[in-house]
Amino acid sequence: MSIPDKQSFRDAMACIGAAVNIITTDGPAGQAGFTASAVCSVTDSPPTLLVCLNRGASVWPVFSENGTLCVNTLSGEQQSLSTLFGGKTSMAERFAAARWQMGETGCPRLEEALASFDCRISQVVSVGTHDILFCDIVSLTCHPAPHGLVWFDRGYHALMRPAC
Repeated sequence: MSIPDKQSFRDAMACIGAAVNIITTDGPAGQAGFTASAVCSVTDSPPTLLVCLNRGASVWPVFSENGTLCVNTLSGEQQSLSTLFGGKTSMAERFAAARWQMGETGCPRLEEALASFDCRISQVVSVGTHDILFCDIVSLTCHPAPHGLVWFDRGYHALMRPAC
């Protein structure tokens, strides 16, 4: 059995839908943010999630030094923010495009996010090109929105919540 090549792996991963998030930080190293779908629940006791971050990303040193982050899960109406935070625009332009509040850790929390998880990074594990950031959730907020946003088959898709 051979190990799948990089493109085969990417093609298979395109079949796995994931929520779209903007990950933010602020602290001694400055303010930064990026778009990520590599976010996952680890455990509810204590509430912990993980975020995968490429060590080659320009934001990596900022997140590494600050040691805190906020996972902001986007609604269907926030696709343009995802594109902005996933591009090469300056941090000032990225943050100017939305309304933010300061979370308990000092990280920017997106006001209209479906959910925001304010976290302290408790552990970092390096695998290949990425660091897996294990994040203890300090506080969270949720906002009802009619649509969630997922990345699937290399594109954005809004998910509608069922009527109750």
